[in-house]
Amino acid sequence: MFDEILRGEVSLRGEKRKQHKILVVDDDPNIRELIVETLNGDKYKTVEARDGMEALQMCEVERPDIVVLDVMMPDLDGLEVCLRLRGEALTKHIPIILLTAKGLLEDKIRGMDTGADDYMTKPFDPLELEARISMHLRRSIRDGEASPLTGLPGNRAIEEAIESRINAGLKFAVCYIDLDEFKAYNDRYGFHAGSGVIKMTSEAILEAVDKYGDPEDFIGHIGGDDFIVVTEMERAPLLSQEIIRLFDRRIPEHYENEDRERGAIVSTDRQGNINEFPIMTISIAITHNTYRNLDHPGKVAQIAAELKKYAKSMEGSNFVFDRRRRD
Repeated sequence: MFDEILRGEVSLRGEKRKQHKILVVDDDPNIRELIVETLNGDKYKTVEARDGMEALQMCEVERPDIVVLDVMMPDLDGLEVCLRLRGEALTKHIPIILLTAKGLLEDKIRGMDTGADDYMTKPFDPLELEARISMHLRRSIRDGEASPLTGLPGNRAIEEAIESRINAGLKFAVCYIDLDEFKAYNDRYGFHAGSGVIKMTSEAILEAVDKYGDPEDFIGHIGGDDFIVVTEMERAPLLSQEIIRLFDRRIPEHYENEDRERGAIVSTDRQGNINEFPIMTISIAITHNTYRNLDHPGKVAQIAAELKKYAKSMEGSNFVFDRRRRD
């Protein structure tokens, strides 16, 4: 959603929060009922299976986001179910939490060897189970959305990083980082070279945050040539300056000698006209809640989109930040 708002394709609150599907597998109806009641609400949708074979069928039909799986079941036990799920391409990435009455270390090790992500011993605290489900869902979302090129978390994790600060009542700043003239470069040099620039940019951001940031700072990759750093306003200008310094120093290495000497490349614009495009620069828009109330990630994205237009209208690499003192 963050990227879509920045591109003007989604209204401020246009996204409906996803309801995660939980498959509960246990031959004991009382255990299933306890788990379903614990997870009852808008956040989760529960489906139930009474044995191992039904669990495999349900996974194929329902495609759950996570499986809570009893180990000791007749016919096909939970360990065999786990092994089969891990052996199928469509189900091998689904997080699995095993439940069992056996609490010995060797039993837990055996459970993990089948590919399970977590292990809880009966009787268990339903609230602890809910907390572990939430943890594994967050991890699964981040792993699934992480950029294969940069390894940085994607849009859902970005939203959660911002929301967590809003909910905690913290002061924060969001640096939205965007490359200028990237499309022209990609058209001229090709996808592989463009990927090299994206990788270099992510490394510059990581180095800047490592040098001037804090362990609590968050770095995300929205997609393409768009990145996010969530930090504090006191650090945001210095981080932005360092990102710009590193990028401007390294970007010429990604051009051929002729284009470096010219200071531009010859490429085709979006209308099909042949034009000269300058060496890439970087623009950073800083949104913060020092003077105004930011109560939703969409509002952060909306302000960042406005600031980004202003930053990109300026010559060279620049950062700008919101100076307005209103909600």
